[in-house]
Amino acid sequence: MREHPLINQLRAARVVPVVRMKSAAHAATAISWLYDAGLRIFEITMTIPDAPALIRDLSSDPALLVGAGTVPDVETAETCLRAGARFLVSPWVDPDLVAPCKRAGAVLMSGATTPTEVRAAHRAGAQVVKVFPASSAGGPAHIKALRSVFPDVVFCPTGGVDPGNLAAYLAAGASFVGMGGRLVDESLVAANEQAAVMDVARQILAA
Repeated sequence: MREHPLINQLRAARVVPVVRMKSAAHAATAISWLYDAGLRIFEITMTIPDAPALIRDLSSDPALLVGAGTVPDVETAETCLRAGARFLVSPWVDPDLVAPCKRAGAVLMSGATTPTEVRAAHRAGAQVVKVFPASSAGGPAHIKALRSVFPDVVFCPTGGVDPGNLAAYLAAGASFVGMGGRLVDESLVAANEQAAVMDVARQILAA
């Protein structure tokens, strides 16, 4: 399978911030802070109220690479792609998501944990395999083991990734990682702790 041109951009960034919040206002605030810290890639999960509207707003900025996370079905996928999402992330393997992504020229990241699931995701046409949940599956050691069997698969571990273990995941064979609660903590946003959120972002950029 020929590699999608956006993969190099994701590799260069190393970290995809996963914005998962109960409040759309908190999500917008967090993204603004992370943008000011220097981050330019954002995964907007469907757990945020009216997430496609947020994707549409962010996608109007050509400097940003915006994607949709926790995409459960084709209808949601098509809504997000129309809103401007350039990558879709599903927590599981769903071959039905391949076609809409292909039509839109978007990257599909399919969730997998076991070798059987990784193979199914890759064979279905996912350009990236999102290893989720990464930490409870074995952390960097699990990524290293999967890489030994699938040397050509692009892996993005998510779940339990933080600034302290980022280097270990990349060394184990991750092409890039997804980082959610350790980077975008809604309690910090609600408390207006901008400095704390931006400090984590800067740690990532400096790592």
